[in-house]
Amino acid sequence: MIRVKSPSRIHMGLIDMNAELGRVDGGVGLSIDQPYVLISAEVADDIEIIGQSFLAQRMEAAVRALVPEGQGVRVTIEADMPPHVGCGSGTQAALSVAAAVNRLYGLGLSVREMAIAVGRGGTSGIGVASFEKGGFIVDGGHKFAEKGSFSPSSASKTPPGPVLFREDFPDWEIVLALPSEDMHMGAHDAQEVDIFEKECPIPLHEVQAVAHIVLMNMMPAIMEKDIEAFGKATDRLQTMGFKQREIHLQHQAVRDLIELLQDSGAYGAGMSSFGPVVYAFTDNPEDASYLREDAQAFLDGTIGGKVIITRANNTGASILEE
Repeated sequence: MIRVKSPSRIHMGLIDMNAELGRVDGGVGLSIDQPYVLISAEVADDIEIIGQSFLAQRMEAAVRALVPEGQGVRVTIEADMPPHVGCGSGTQAALSVAAAVNRLYGLGLSVREMAIAVGRGGTSGIGVASFEKGGFIVDGGHKFAEKGSFSPSSASKTPPGPVLFREDFPDWEIVLALPSEDMHMGAHDAQEVDIFEKECPIPLHEVQAVAHIVLMNMMPAIMEKDIEAFGKATDRLQTMGFKQREIHLQHQAVRDLIELLQDSGAYGAGMSSFGPVVYAFTDNPEDASYLREDAQAFLDGTIGGKVIITRANNTGASILEE
């Protein structure tokens, strides 16, 4: 039996949704310990997914993409994460079962090869890199001539972009606010495709500003473990580029929650991917508790949901044979 535990990720933003220089996408983000996907898998006569989860269908598709003809796998979902909230559930679910099939049948595939086989990483490479090694990640996107459009991973067959920068994320507290299931407003499928088509290309000056912040603020701040500089860069990213458009599409309460955390002493707060998950950073456990309480009180009085405190995952997925 193979057991795979995969971290989730915070997607802080896409970098270049203009493509004037010939490349598109590129992303910045980090792996986090919670929420996570945990599955166990064993060889079977047929393909079977055990466990009530929205991710079951995606897992079955990933298994079918890799399992040798005439063979089977029984997958048991032991823990999952909510879909379409900004934590990267689709990529982690698909790669978790792909890794299990890869190990069970000795396919010898790399994480990148598995991602290509199951159709992940066509826009952002953050989720794939999170599964492989964890940490803070910047990826370089894709050649626009090869991708051919502004489109989300769900509508792109392009392989994951190259990882330009990967560094262990400092041991900071991460406050993660997950709005209630009724508020799972993260764009996906046809809606997501439509947003990319309407909003892109992003004006070049905004793309340049985002790239400048990532290169000259965020990356050095991670290297120097400077949470104040990192937080300021995080706050600025919410106000420009594609991220600003993603936030604008959210419920007002999500936008208000970001502002609340920024004003309550967090070192940076923002929304992950298309949301509605909101995150914030601090280097003080006591401050993290206060931020969690403030965010929980806000959710309780508005749209509902839960707030947790987690930390970065700097190792990637764990794959164990039992």
